[in-house]
Amino acid sequence: MLLNINPLLTGELLKVLDEMGHSDQIVVADANFPAYRMGVPVIEVPGVGVTAMTAAICEVLPLDPDFPPALMDSKLSPAPAVQAELVAASGADEHRMVERWDYYPLAREAVAIVRTGEKRTWANVILAKGVVRVTP
Repeated sequence: MLLNINPLLTGELLKVLDEMGHSDQIVVADANFPAYRMGVPVIEVPGVGVTAMTAAICEVLPLDPDFPPALMDSKLSPAPAVQAELVAASGADEHRMVERWDYYPLAREAVAIVRTGEKRTWANVILAKGVVRVTP
């Protein structure tokens, strides 16, 4: 157990986040996402929702402003509420919508996929790591 670290951030996940470099990406996915088909490491967190996991990750991961969080475009109007929740959980000012079939190749480039137990559909976000800045 560590002080001041969200307990949703397991040792395995913290190691992945720490090893990520600038602009490396991680996917936070719902339970329906074909995580294992993407060919990248999968971290299972079945008892956790996507918004809680996204918020926990963004507590320790600075986001790259040049690559805002990417959501899968459902083409639904209005968009699923979970997508606004994901953007809010990330703390990002901007986000981008990516067509479903273009989203999967992006996910294949991620360093890992965090597969949650989220049952809502269209509940996936790709986060790009920014630069960790230390103030002297």
